[in-house]
Amino acid sequence: MRIHVAFSLAALMMSAVPAPAQDTTLAARIRRVESGLATPVVVAGRPDLNGVITDRMRAHNTPAVSIAVINGGRIEWARAYGTLQAGGSVPADTATLFQAASISKPVATLGMLRLMERGQLSLDEDVNGYLRAWRVPENAFTAREKVTLRRITSHSAGLTVSGFPGYAADSAMPTTVQILDGQRPANTAPVRVDTLPGSRLRYSGGGMTVMQQLLVDLTGRPFPLFMRETVLLPLGMVHSSYEQDVTADRAARIARAHGGDGSPTPGGWHRYPEMAAAGLWTTPLDLARFALAVQSAFGGVEGGVVSPALARQILTQQSGGADGGFGLGMEVHPVGAGLGFGHSGSNEGYRARMVAFTAKGQGAVVMTNSDAGGELIMEILRALAVEYGWPEFRPVEKTAVALDRDAPAYAPGRYQGTFQGETIRYTIEAADGALRLANPNWPAPRILYPASTTEARFFVRESEREYTVERDASGRAVRIRVSGGGGAEFVAERIPD
Repeated sequence: MRIHVAFSLAALMMSAVPAPAQDTTLAARIRRVESGLATPVVVAGRPDLNGVITDRMRAHNTPAVSIAVINGGRIEWARAYGTLQAGGSVPADTATLFQAASISKPVATLGMLRLMERGQLSLDEDVNGYLRAWRVPENAFTAREKVTLRRITSHSAGLTVSGFPGYAADSAMPTTVQILDGQRPANTAPVRVDTLPGSRLRYSGGGMTVMQQLLVDLTGRPFPLFMRETVLLPLGMVHSSYEQDVTADRAARIARAHGGDGSPTPGGWHRYPEMAAAGLWTTPLDLARFALAVQSAFGGVEGGVVSPALARQILTQQSGGADGGFGLGMEVHPVGAGLGFGHSGSNEGYRARMVAFTAKGQGAVVMTNSDAGGELIMEILRALAVEYGWPEFRPVEKTAVALDRDAPAYAPGRYQGTFQGETIRYTIEAADGALRLANPNWPAPRILYPASTTEARFFVRESEREYTVERDASGRAVRIRVSGGGGAEFVAERIPD
């Protein structure tokens, strides 16, 4: 059997035809985004395999998705798609509520920073000087360096507990102090300092929970009320709340949580008493208002809830490396002539992402109600990046070379390896005139496109990773080496037939 992978003359000619002028009306732009969901890689000279948003929602078992787009320093449009729950009839709209998950952190940080601007606290003092109901336990690390709000909000305070699983609707919820001490009914370990504060970036939702307790101790206000008065209402985030006890009216507007297989989460959603870290209910429109407030203030606009001086502090990198890290509550990284900033969120049954750029006043917020929503979000962001000319998120273009080799060169067979403690299995097979790579966790096999004429190295559309088949001295394929795409390299060994 022989396999031939090559460009057709027609495809090459089509790729050289100038594209017609695009309709730049807003309705046309939205249609292009809705029908232009893109894979991470596009193949040069091949027709794009862009997806329609409703089709991709079904593929990713995501009943609802909501989008708000920032362009030219304003919210340009917002749309919602799907239904509040799988198989349901109530449509999602732009007021539908989702859990922001970890995007709760930068919003909560703004509440703390507004107190700092008023002179009520310092970013660089020991937090134990403000805490009353609970204090960070002292140890050899805190004897050398202190836990401060600057370090907490830049995830460099040395505090433990990365994230929280939440609490099912029928389970008891702990107090904040019980969470911090890991006491039942808390379902996470105690929040403690176990590395030198200020020494390195290590993500800590536990640290944000320390900040939550500090704000309650300092103001004497319940955290949801403090945030409503200090941030949410002043920014016009009228649909947003940190309350975990949901009223019937709000429950009717919630997009129910779903697993990656599309199954509903029992009880509709989990509750998060770790409110500053994960407990914000909101909409993309409300989060876009928050991002826009930071973005415009960073650009020098005075008179808003966020002052230019405060925006500069929020977006000044405090931890991480040359390729990015954290400012105050916000992920930041250099991009083009400016900065990219935002945050992602991952709660039980919810995935969300907020992205924005300091140059040109661009960005977007996308929220979904599925554990499989993360890939859908990335496809939407790529479509937005292409349409709006964002400085990142656009698909990578790769060229497939022409090969004409005997089937053994393609090494069909089964391979297995371990990556980050997880067993990874692949199958390579020829089908329908193409070489395909399968993984039991993928919804469908992926076409392998040859990337080299001198070695058996391939790429796929669905990932920036590359796959190289390695052989022993006799020419027998023995392994697949997986590399590139910003991930660590690993090897899958061939399983004997």
